[in-house]
Amino acid sequence: MEQKNQYQTLVNNLQTALALLEIDKNSQLYQDTISVCNYLSKPGFQIAVFGPFNYGKSTLINAILGNRALPIDIIPTTGAAISVKYGEELKTKITFIDGKEINQTGTEILKEFAILDGDRRMRDDVASVQVFCPHPLLQNNVELLDLPGTNDREAQDELVRNKLLTADLIIQVLDGRQLMTLTEREKLHDWLIDRGIKSIVFVVNFLNLLESEDQKEVYKRLRFVAESFRADLPSNISNLYRVDALPALRSRLKGDVAAAQSSGLVMFESALQSILAAKQEKMEDIRLPRVVTIAAQIKQSLQTKTQSIASELETIENKHNAKIEIQQKAEKLIKQGFVTSVLELRNWLDEQTLLYRYQSEAAAALQQGQFNNWERDFLQPKLVQLQESIVKWVTQSSEFFNRPQPEILSISFPSHPQVNLPNKPTNSNDLADTASVGVATGLGWVLGGPVGAAVVGSAAYLLNKNLSKDKQQTSEESYHNQVTQLYADAVKDYLIRFSKEALDQLLKYQDKAERIMTFQMPELPLEVSSKRSQLKLLNACFENIDLNELRSGTNSL
Repeated sequence: MEQKNQYQTLVNNLQTALALLEIDKNSQLYQDTISVCNYLSKPGFQIAVFGPFNYGKSTLINAILGNRALPIDIIPTTGAAISVKYGEELKTKITFIDGKEINQTGTEILKEFAILDGDRRMRDDVASVQVFCPHPLLQNNVELLDLPGTNDREAQDELVRNKLLTADLIIQVLDGRQLMTLTEREKLHDWLIDRGIKSIVFVVNFLNLLESEDQKEVYKRLRFVAESFRADLPSNISNLYRVDALPALRSRLKGDVAAAQSSGLVMFESALQSILAAKQEKMEDIRLPRVVTIAAQIKQSLQTKTQSIASELETIENKHNAKIEIQQKAEKLIKQGFVTSVLELRNWLDEQTLLYRYQSEAAAALQQGQFNNWERDFLQPKLVQLQESIVKWVTQSSEFFNRPQPEILSISFPSHPQVNLPNKPTNSNDLADTASVGVATGLGWVLGGPVGAAVVGSAAYLLNKNLSKDKQQTSEESYHNQVTQLYADAVKDYLIRFSKEALDQLLKYQDKAERIMTFQMPELPLEVSSKRSQLKLLNACFENIDLNELRSGTNSL
């Protein structure tokens, strides 16, 4: 029971590996893995006979059975894997792909469903072919498997290759008329040895067709080939036998014991009985090495995929970290630019700065009724420029960090200054002087703006003063100075209000803007967590398939 549980655990691990690897179900590794998983719990002992077409495989099986149970001819015939099992009478069971069955006494039906068609192709509607035969060799749950000939078509080769993996004993039929070909040697390694299959017996046929001396030489050379291959057989059992298949079949059909003896059939059957006696008691020493071989291939595939996913994961994480680094640098640059722009606007909005730069110009414009134009042409453009510099950084931050943008910074101007002038003096001469000053001031604004107005106006004033230098300052002059001061004070109040209100608006906007400029660490892409999980499963599966434990189990058998 414990061993059965261990087998089931191994099967579960291998099947899990197939799912994780997402291997194509038509691939050889997938098919081999499924085969060995089923093979571990497969009942009975299966003996597969294989070799190229026309090597006498079916004839050899018929000789062993002492019956012409299987179709034999001088042309390639076997077009399916024919399973020969024990039965009370000779009969055939054909199972089709769609589930239908044909059960018929005898084996004549094989000529219709188990041989190649006119184009030398296997039927594609047959799932399995079974022959039941009342022979003592088969009674102890032993099965003979007659495989299609190799070296003809790829589909037949693939079928044979798959069936060999789950056969407990392989009988490879050789043609005595030619030494083991290169193709046969390659198949021996690729299909058998490299897949952990070592329970192999070579049977050489057709030696009876050679001259006596040639028979000895060929057999000697084949013996060298066979001994160079380390077969997993009982110590007293050879892995090479001569069986003249057709003479052996004829002798069996006639009941000629002496002829059967001379054909090599009796010696070979004795060896088969010895192998069955030794191997049926302990099937693990045949099956586990194959499982180890396939499991090693699975582990290699797991390791390859693990390395591939680890590499992909590293690339994704590096890209993610690089993006974070870029965003962190961007955050620093944007914040620096934003702070610089805010500081520039704050400095410009400073009360003293505004008064120093604009009070005299604004007062002159106000006095000439041009304050609205002055505000539009001189104050507003500078404010818009500084505001746009700030908003640029906020917009970049919003787009770069994918954050909602706050309301646009919009600093408004306070209400225009208002001046209540005192009553003018009544002296006509002084009024003329005052009028001349007003005209001069107006011309100064037209010619050169507020500064020009101030300069020209001052020049007129000085001229008037020079003309009247011998006179005492009139009451109208005093009135002019008073009016000028009133305009200056009104503009001062305007600029102070503008400074205070604008700085207050800037502070509120700055607080909102700084909230979206803080870099938030992005979550890892879903692909990362998916690959990490996949990597964890692959590593766990890799560790669960313990080859050392499997090999130690094999070696302890």
